[in-house]
Amino acid sequence: MIVEARGLTVVYGRNGRPALRGVSCAVEERRLVAVVGPNGSGKTTLVRALSGRLTPQAGTVLVGGRSVAEWPRKDLARQIGVLPQREEILFPLKVEETVLLGRYAHLGPLAAVGEADRAAVRAALERCDVAAFAERPSDSLSGGEWQRVRLARALAQEPRALILDEPTASLDIRHEMELFELVRRLVDDGLAGLVITHHLNLAARFADRVVLLSGGDLVAAGTPAEVFTPETIGRVFEWPVAVPRWGGEDGSPQIVPLRPGESAS
Repeated sequence: MIVEARGLTVVYGRNGRPALRGVSCAVEERRLVAVVGPNGSGKTTLVRALSGRLTPQAGTVLVGGRSVAEWPRKDLARQIGVLPQREEILFPLKVEETVLLGRYAHLGPLAAVGEADRAAVRAALERCDVAAFAERPSDSLSGGEWQRVRLARALAQEPRALILDEPTASLDIRHEMELFELVRRLVDDGLAGLVITHHLNLAARFADRVVLLSGGDLVAAGTPAEVFTPETIGRVFEWPVAVPRWGGEDGSPQIVPLRPGESAS
């Protein structure tokens, strides 16, 4: 396993309700794990724990078989590339300069950028289909373009795993699909991937495994077909659904919310 959580419990505040309670999950090479659940279920807290940004009250996170707390930050960045949910453009650098920031994990504070760094940046720009934007300022990009640039920056770290928190938030259908197709290709090429998403149907189409959280608890984990059942989804999201199978090659389950009085049949 590249990244593994074992029995994580996270509590905010002295007397707060656990944001995570005994949650375990694992991410391995060439596998995409989707973490889903209602608002406030603990998804972003899980990302913060997996990336070493917070210390759980109980349980442990292992990266490459070693506790995440034991990794120096620069070394950890060579293992995990994280795409946080929100990021404001405070200083509009050129796209190439933005992606070059991902090489910090391989450079000292005063080290000069070398050919290996520039090659990694070029490769990341190409893989994310943003090489044509290399000279554009980052604040001139569309939402979908900016997300791909951010992903390219994470790839420039040359990590073993990618963790993405709501990468398609505020994107339209085309850009949602383009981003999920890109992440799926990167995983198929050898990376481990974990994506937090509210889009259950995209999780069903693209993920190998699904982790379903609710109120900080792990409700279900398994393949999309195992997790996405009408009973489980209806109970966790407190709304009745039908779950037909997509008629394409993957036969993935697709969640259809029902209107009051409608039957799943």
